[in-house]
Amino acid sequence: MSLGPYAPFIVTSYALVAAVVLLLILWIVTDYRRQQARLKEIEASGVTRRSGRSTREIR
Repeated sequence: MSLGPYAPFIVTSYALVAAVVLLLILWIVTDYRRQQARLKEIEASGVTRRSGRSTREIR
């Protein structure tokens, strides 16, 4: 398969897009882990989530 005279541009573009997508995935995974750790810290300090209660408990 010949990409013609634009081969360097096409290959570079695909490589950059792949790198950006990989960085976004890593960022999301890292942020998720940070959020989970922060949530555990908050819950350990005694703060509870309202979403953890059923609606019948709230009066």
